[in-house]
Amino acid sequence: MARYIGIDLGTSSVLIYIKGKGIVLDEPSVVAVNDETGELIEIGKEAVLMLGKTPPGISVIKPMSEGVISKYEVTLTMLQHFLKKAISVSQIFKPIVAVCVPSGITDVEERAVRDAATQLGARYTYLVEEPLAAAIGAGLDIMEPEAKLVIDIGGGTTDIAVISYGQIAFSESVRVGGDKFDEAIARYVRRKYNLLIGERTAEKVKQEIGTVWQREETVNIEVKGRNLLDGLPKAVKLTSSEMVGALEEPVTAIIEAVCAVIEKIPPEMLKDITKNGIVMTGGGSMLYGLDHLTANVTGIKTRVAENAISCVAIGTGKALERYLKDPEKAVSFSKVKKYYEYD
Repeated sequence: MARYIGIDLGTSSVLIYIKGKGIVLDEPSVVAVNDETGELIEIGKEAVLMLGKTPPGISVIKPMSEGVISKYEVTLTMLQHFLKKAISVSQIFKPIVAVCVPSGITDVEERAVRDAATQLGARYTYLVEEPLAAAIGAGLDIMEPEAKLVIDIGGGTTDIAVISYGQIAFSESVRVGGDKFDEAIARYVRRKYNLLIGERTAEKVKQEIGTVWQREETVNIEVKGRNLLDGLPKAVKLTSSEMVGALEEPVTAIIEAVCAVIEKIPPEMLKDITKNGIVMTGGGSMLYGLDHLTANVTGIKTRVAENAISCVAIGTGKALERYLKDPEKAVSFSKVKKYYEYD
């Protein structure tokens, strides 16, 4: 009678999947903290509203950094808050939890995730590598012999993996994602216009006009910030054409990682991937033209999965369900199961 829960513990957001219900929570991985006492003032959506507006003594932070836990106690409190929102407080039975992790995670980072889940009251904790979860959530049959290439672009990391027979054959993980896109836009505006803009403004620019492939029609947006020359308010108009250059550095890092994985693939696997195409998941994959750019550079057709943002959370939950139903015919958790099981 224990609940089966899949958690996408991301740098930008936390998504929780429950068997039979689907995605029950989608909240930003952001908290507002009292610097003196360490008390969490706001968590999730309410904390995001405080970005750039807090008085001295209060900081708005992301306790997850580049896909892993950077502030353990804050992350634990944040997760406890989210689970209370997602699961009835009257739940008696300890849940069985699967948490997705980047494919390049270290042993220390793995242990931090496992410890956090245990502290939350999980009966058993399983870790699922993000590319596997993303592929399952995108509706791919990862157990068949034909190789699949998945690119999952989250807030802090990008995972590229070739999957065959339910296993990752080749992979690459780079700590570049949606947050780096925001930083690149803020740097560009500062360098070109001497204008300092906030984190939320940079994200809004990315979402509305962010582009890595020239659009048929140029779109623009007015942004306001502080003039670095005189300290006064200033507004400038940015165009989508400018974004191609502004985002070049982080996007190039992702494309180079994709090419590095493709170079390792044996000819027979590459034949399968050329036939099936590349599938992109994660919020970062929704950046305009990123699929076209990837296809142009690699020569392999590329598409963005439906419900790209929630693919990892859905896949994590479904991977757990399949494994518990039939361990012999599902995704293997052997990498972590032997020292991450708790009664």
